[in-house]
Amino acid sequence: MSRNAKIAAGATAAGLVLLFWLPWWVSLLIVLGVPAAYFALDPGQRSRLRRVSRKQLGR
Repeated sequence: MSRNAKIAAGATAAGLVLLFWLPWWVSLLIVLGVPAAYFALDPGQRSRLRRVSRKQLGR
């Protein structure tokens, strides 16, 4: 399974869990808000975000 497929599968699973755990409109805001925030970045910020590792995000 490719990296993008794993991310998509994880996001789908997380969305389904959130749908049952939270009200539907909160789940919808989270599922649609995260990709919208990513695409709101300019191309330079997106490429920098893809290069950074998880360890560096906590700094």
